[in-house]
Amino acid sequence: PEADRVDVSVTFSWDMAEGERLVRAWAQYYPFVVIGGPAIRPYNGDAFTPGMYVKQGVTFTSRGCNNHCPWCLVPQREGRLRELPIQPGHIIQDNNFLQCSLEHRRKVYVMLDRQPKAAVFAGGLDARLVTDEVAAELRAIRISEVFLACDTEAALRPLEAAIGRLSFLRRRQLRCYVLCAFGGETIEQARRRLEAVWQLGALPFAQLYQSPDCWIDYDNDWRALAREWSRPAAMFASHS
Repeated sequence: PEADRVDVSVTFSWDMAEGERLVRAWAQYYPFVVIGGPAIRPYNGDAFTPGMYVKQGVTFTSRGCNNHCPWCLVPQREGRLRELPIQPGHIIQDNNFLQCSLEHRRKVYVMLDRQPKAAVFAGGLDARLVTDEVAAELRAIRISEVFLACDTEAALRPLEAAIGRLSFLRRRQLRCYVLCAFGGETIEQARRRLEAVWQLGALPFAQLYQSPDCWIDYDNDWRALAREWSRPAAMFASHS
């Protein structure tokens, strides 16, 4: 089909070679082909257009994060948190939505109230920032899913407090990203933490750590763990 330009968006640095191959392939048919995305430096994701490079419904109302977690690339790629003009969408993909100001969050809630689908906080909410006031904010809106995180053993305590404050949500609505295999963690250590998240009342979502400069090819045991603890049906079956 006719087109003025072709964009190739690369999210992960280990996919750069494939992105460059796609540029060469599309350039055989179109005169203007560009490559961009989070894997390209410098990266500026502030000019966000809903539906472009991400599925319909996803929106970013802020970029960056003020934390400096050793496994995360957001601070060095996107910098400190900054609030963006609010674009419509029901899936909030912000890196740390609760670091946004109360005024900004209220505007986002108004936008979410206008959406046909209930809200999904897929970027993840920082459990340490889930106060009674934040819980009251979330209780007032329609929610499909909230993602929290438990990336270390020390994160279990604030996660427990956050789950207690969000007790108006069912387990299937309370998802929890669980980073596994970072910093020499063993499979058994990861399994115990995943089980602890389940016992607290959330639905774990295991994520195997990937290095910023190369893809880690995990063995079958690690992949089996991640598969088991990322499929709700499997988790409910094993805990029935």
